Amino acid sequence: MDYLRGMGIQAQVQQGESLLEIWVLEQDQAVAEREWQRFVAEPNHPRYHEASWHSGDTHSGLSYGKGASMMASIRSKAGPLTLTIMVLCLAIYLPWFLGWQRPIFNVLHFFESWQAFSLAEGWRIFTPTLIHFDPMHIVFNLLWWWQLGGLIERRLGTGKLFVVLIVGGTLPNLVQFAMVGPNFGGLSGVVYALVGYCWMMGRLRPESGIGLPQSYMMFLVLWMVAGFAGFMNMANWAHLGGLVVGLAQAGLDSRQRH
Repeated sequence: MDYLRGMGIQAQVQQGESLLEIWVLEQDQAVAEREWQRFVAEPNHPRYHEASWHSGDTHSGLSYGKGASMMASIRSKAGPLTLTIMVLCLAIYLPWFLGWQRPIFNVLHFFESWQAFSLAEGWRIFTPTLIHFDPMHIVFNLLWWWQLGGLIERRLGTGKLFVVLIVGGTLPNLVQFAMVGPNFGGLSGVVYALVGYCWMMGRLRPESGIGLPQSYMMFLVLWMVAGFAGFMNMANWAHLGGLVVGLAQAGLDSRQRH
């Protein structure tokens, strides 16, 4: 429905006895029939996801679980790993917000120097990813993690998301440390890995059902550029590192046989 509306075709859905019927004007019937056959052949193509992203809501008149609780809505778009990381970030942020910044940062921050690296505290390569400094910071990151991480986990499995999380939560941290220093935190390096992964997979292997609209990719790249330009205080090198990680991972995954 969203895709047809985006093409300028007026369409309505009617509930039959055992199926749904899509009705269009007579002059649009040939085009709608052709598009229907394309949809049947590749229903997970990003063009349909992008149409829904751009519309912001379905025009079909169907409820899609309307009235369900917020938690049920969150769970419906997320797998166990997506939810676990969201809960973990919130559990760390709550005492941070209540004034426990110093003890939390002491436990989770990145190594102070190259000489301080130790296998005994190897978690420090990853754990800055779980620290968030203010409400806007954590809301921005968790919304993208929930949307894109949940998409990958539901489509490709928990194992695939785990790989993107670990690689996107460690290598960008190393890049940020090497370029700026140890005082950083946040899930945004992973978020940019998810962005790069979804965008590239949508172009190299659209049948996977993973994709990201071009407009969203452009917005997040401009957001990163604004950070490098000094308009915002962000972990810019972690963002860039995460984006490269996601693009590279999608390039590798798209060549695997399925």
